[in-house]
Amino acid sequence: MRGIPATMTHYSSLFIILCLFINVRLPVGAAAQSRNTTSATVPVNVGVVLDMDSLVGKIGMSCINMALSDFYATNPHYKTRLLLHTNDSTEDVVAAAASAVDLIRKAQVQAIMGPRSSMQANFVISLGNKSQVPIVSFSATSPSLTSLNSSYFFRAAQSDSFQVKAISAIVEAFGWREAVPVYVDNQFGETIIPSLTAALQEINTRVPYMCVIPESASDDRIADELYKLMNMETRVFVVHATMPLGPRIFAKAEDIGMMTEGYVWIMTESMTTLWRSIDSSAINSFQGVLGVRSYVPNSKLLENFAVRWKRKFQRANPNITNAEMNMFGLWAYDATFALAMAVEKANTANLGFSKPNISGNGVSTDLQTLGVSRNGPRLIQELSNIKFRGLSGDFHFVNGQLEVSVVEIVNINGNGERRVGFWTSQSGLVKDLNSKNTSALGPIIWPGDTSLVPKGWKIPTDGKKLRIGVPVDGFVEFVQVIWDSSSNKAKKFQGYSIEIFEAVMAKMPYPVPFEFVPYASSDRKALGSYNDLVAQVYYKNYDAVVGDITIVANRSLIVDFTLPYTESGVSMLVPIRDKKKKNAWVFLQPLTSDLWVTSGCFFVFIGFVVWILEHRINTDFRGPPAHQIGTSFWFSFSTMVFAHREKVVSNLARFVVIIWCFVVLILIQSYTASLTSLLTVEQLQPTVTDINELLKRGESVGLLNGSFVEGILLGLKFDKSQLRYYSSPEELHELFVKGNANGGISAALEEIPYINLFLSKYCGKFTTVEPTFKTDGFGFVFPKGSPLVADISRGILNVTQGDEMERIQNKWFKRNGTCPDVDPGVASNSLGLESFWGLFLIAGVASIFALVVFTATFLYEQRHVLLQFPPETTMRRKFEIMSRIFDQKDLSCHTFRNAEPREASSHYSVHSISAVGSSSSTNCPPSPSVSLNQTDSPDLTPSSVEAC
Repeated sequence: MRGIPATMTHYSSLFIILCLFINVRLPVGAAAQSRNTTSATVPVNVGVVLDMDSLVGKIGMSCINMALSDFYATNPHYKTRLLLHTNDSTEDVVAAAASAVDLIRKAQVQAIMGPRSSMQANFVISLGNKSQVPIVSFSATSPSLTSLNSSYFFRAAQSDSFQVKAISAIVEAFGWREAVPVYVDNQFGETIIPSLTAALQEINTRVPYMCVIPESASDDRIADELYKLMNMETRVFVVHATMPLGPRIFAKAEDIGMMTEGYVWIMTESMTTLWRSIDSSAINSFQGVLGVRSYVPNSKLLENFAVRWKRKFQRANPNITNAEMNMFGLWAYDATFALAMAVEKANTANLGFSKPNISGNGVSTDLQTLGVSRNGPRLIQELSNIKFRGLSGDFHFVNGQLEVSVVEIVNINGNGERRVGFWTSQSGLVKDLNSKNTSALGPIIWPGDTSLVPKGWKIPTDGKKLRIGVPVDGFVEFVQVIWDSSSNKAKKFQGYSIEIFEAVMAKMPYPVPFEFVPYASSDRKALGSYNDLVAQVYYKNYDAVVGDITIVANRSLIVDFTLPYTESGVSMLVPIRDKKKKNAWVFLQPLTSDLWVTSGCFFVFIGFVVWILEHRINTDFRGPPAHQIGTSFWFSFSTMVFAHREKVVSNLARFVVIIWCFVVLILIQSYTASLTSLLTVEQLQPTVTDINELLKRGESVGLLNGSFVEGILLGLKFDKSQLRYYSSPEELHELFVKGNANGGISAALEEIPYINLFLSKYCGKFTTVEPTFKTDGFGFVFPKGSPLVADISRGILNVTQGDEMERIQNKWFKRNGTCPDVDPGVASNSLGLESFWGLFLIAGVASIFALVVFTATFLYEQRHVLLQFPPETTMRRKFEIMSRIFDQKDLSCHTFRNAEPREASSHYSVHSISAVGSSSSTNCPPSPSVSLNQTDSPDLTPSSVEAC
């Protein structure tokens, strides 16, 4: 600075200090929006469209101004400055659209903040698309705005659809089966309903009714809608309304008694955020209400901002004393920060608008004169990339939407609220964010100042009783209506089903008034079938149906059933008869034909094996062929009574006979037992074993009048003329007695509970056979989604598992005497081969083994004969010679050494073979010499013949 006067240096320093002071301390109010900006900064026009007289508008505008002031105070080096141009939309859709057109056309704004409501946003977004001006809203939360798929729309708020998952999680955690939405009749209210109902349906919670209230509804109209809700069973209500309407709904609910014990009220984000701003006199109507809203982590920066905002807002709005900083204000603050950063990063050289091309006669509208922002594409790109930690938490746009945050659940009590838990997409409901205990909330004070969790439903308090429809036709043991002859009205209802229902209702944890109503005309006749009776619940003519109503698929489409209280299934009932074998051939019945044939074959086979093993060494098995055959058969068959007198001298034969005697012993004992059973035990067999037999023969089948079983029979191709109907066990028995030939039936297709009842009356005369069709038994009928179903089902379990069930069954289904158990699946008492094939296998293997050992031994002993055969000897000749040798006595056996003189050595050579020349029919030994010439003709020359 050498050479510059001191005074100049002094003034230059003051000027620099002044400029720095202006940059740092520049206010964002009217002074900031004036054009007295320094030459180093570039003003960027930004429009603001808000309902300036609304609380959200006032809070939003104050937060926008504070955000600009704070932003440029901390970023004095930025070259751009947002210059706000505000327009009041006056809570009108047309005014909002006109304001946007005016800002774009005249002020040439580079972006628009607002509008406040989703309905206004729909129009403004279309203008933004046309002129490529980004629209940044911090209060338009309708999910329908997402479907617009506009790249120029940025929602700096959470969509209403994010909170429905939290609401459904609360409903599921407390087990409420029904919930009714209460919402305002406009786009704000309607757009959340599809998401809410879908979320409730995912957890099997029914939405029986939707309460729609116009925004301008009178108190009387609100009361009428609430009275409708009061007369319903549902006690869980989800309120999604604008702030002027919401407090009126709760105030009227308190007046008519719907803020008492047993009721559940859940508020959505908008009302949970703004409820503190209502008049203090109306706060009492919010006691016990649950609310959901976006969670804002607490921080020092947020606390300091809230204090500064409160002070400034009260100075600017002295008439508003109960305003509190809320999520909409925080989103407005953070959205302003995001827009300021994006404008700084975008290209500031092209802040103008391209002129529109207007063709035609020169007449144009304001919409046609809208230009196109040259900086719009660059600005939306920068907005999409913005990421920072704001007052509301992490701020980042994903496809133009804020990322889903944590949902906070609060409970309103007194003049304040208490946080009871959180909901996150990862963990669901949690008491605190660091807890691993899901599906848990802190203690809640419910309406009526009680900590007892409401059941979520209640019988309407209008003094009406549940109308329980009861069938008048059918088995009286299940349901019987006793009529008063003088008044022709039902005076008593009794039966198994009635007593079960009354026992269940007596165990309910709360009183449920009800009355039975017969489903009959004035002349006591049934008005329709059981299907018609069930349909009466669907048409709301009855509140429930009690009786012998079977749970089947087509009925469950229109009504709900409780758990069954009887056995399940449909089976065929047929008469039984004694098939005791009293004919002359009864002795053949104990064994099946294949077992008889197999046994006979084995007797012959064993005789043959013993003959082979004993023929050469046992005189009992020698002699003429007829004698040998007779002896073999005699020996084998005499083992059946263990009376064989022939001695067995071969060890191999003894081995075979021992095993065979064991087999025969088991066969005889089994035969004796089976024959005894046939002759002494009563043989009860069904007259029909297959339903197809009835179809082939065209015989008739019985079924209960009005039963769904008719559909099963018709589906099996039975003709309508083959069906016979009955209404009581006595009528069914009469049809069986008549028989098919006399207009009766051969079988009946009936449900198992009815069959058990019938068998208890006519014991020992009938039985069941297949097929068995699956059903779920008898249940009680209630309307779809009725909360009574779960509690009554639990009551059925308590009754059926206790002693009371046995008492009721003994009362109505007591058997007359002892009924024999009949197994219709047994077609014959005869013993089959499948029960004894193992024994025959053992005997066969032992016999074959003995034959193999004998053959090997015999061939080994005669090996010198086999070796001396000339090469030209044929196999047939060899077999004949070996057969002759086998037919001779084995003189070396001990049985012959002691009884007869020893023969000359049985030596066979090429020229002589001993013992071949004698006759086999005389039992005389052969001559000791047999010559074999070259022609294979034996030269039998007896040289030493043993005397016979």
